This record gives sequence, C-alpha cells and structure tokens, in this order.
Amino acid sequence: MQDSQPQDQAAAAAKAQQPDKQHKPPPSYPPPPDRTAGGYVPGPPKPGYFAIYKKGQGYWTRMGTVAGAALIGLLTCDFIFNEFDSFAAQQSVRSYLSRIHLQEPRAGYLLVLVVGMVYALIVYHYLNKPHNVDFLIATDSEMKRVNWTSKKDLFGSTRVVIAFMFIIAVVLFLYDLFFQTVFWLIGVLKTPPPFFPEKH
Repeated sequence: MQDSQPQDQAAAAAKAQQPDKQHKPPPSYPPPPDRTAGGYVPGPPKPGYFAIYKKGQGYWTRMGTVAGAALIGLLTCDFIFNEFDSFAAQQSVRSYLSRIHLQEPRAGYLLVLVVGMVYALIVYHYLNKPHNVDFLIATDSEMKRVNWTSKKDLFGSTRVVIAFMFIIAVVLFLYDLFFQTVFWLIGVLKTPPPFFPEKH
C-alpha cells in the first residue's frame, strides 16, 4: 500500500502536466469563413457608372482629350442645326412640327440638345474605360519626362530652318530659270526667260 501511493501521486502529477486536448483557448480574431461550405466573403463595393476611374491621374492628357472631343461635338451640333433648316422646310415636316408645338427654332434646339447629350454619354463611356484611362495616364507620365528645349536653342534652330528655306527657294528658282532658258533655246517653250528681250 505504501509503494502504490507514490506511484499514484506521480501518475496524477504527470496527468496534470499534460495539456487538456478538450479545452481550447478562445481565438483572438474571428476565424476566416469556410469557402467550401458556401461562406460569403464581401468584396469592396463596386464604383458607380459615373465614378471617375483613377481620378486625379493624367490630368492634362484627359483635359486635352475632352477639349478635342468637345470641339468635335460642337462642330457636329452646329452642322446638324444648320442642316435642320432645310429638312424642316418640307411641308410634311413643318406640319408635323406644328402639331406637336415644335416650330422653328425650338425643334432645332431640341434636336441639338438630344444629340449633344447622347454624344457626351458616348464620349464619357469611352474616355472612362480602364484601358483608355491607363493609356492617357501613361502618355501624361511620358510627357513629363520630355526634356524641352531652352529658349536660346529654340531661336537658334528657328533661324537655321528659315535660312535653309530661303537657300532652297533660291536654288530651286535658279534651277527653274536654267531649264526654262534651255527649253526656250531649243524651241520647246515659246515664252522667253525674264532676262531675255522679246522678239517683235
């Protein structure tokens, strides 16, 4: 009996030192959802249709593209408004516009407004596509890396170009005068060169 008591005490101490497999400490963070069991992971909210993609990047290239598209739209609307007068001059069209109370120039203004709004939506749709926006942003970043010439170099290059143009003009004039004289001497041309007196 005395030998069995130390053995029981040693077994109890060893059992107390072993971790309890049934008891788990509480997690300090929520466990990830089980994807295999149909768990739903909410992603970031999708931007709306009128949200500008990468706003603030590629500002000048975007503004330049918008200005060019706006100029094309204005010219197109002006052309449509001017051509609508001849179309509305037809008797059938005029009578129909009178029935719906859209006499000139209100019908033309309404048509230009509708066309302008549709054109603006199309331009916005294509200019806000990620592929096109990334291209404009890359173009803007490349333009910032360009080493623009100084004022002194610009004036020097301009003088060289203008002088070269005058030299080329003089050379071409002399070539033309030479061939005109040759062709007049062999009888191909009837009009003499400027420095030859006309025969009466």
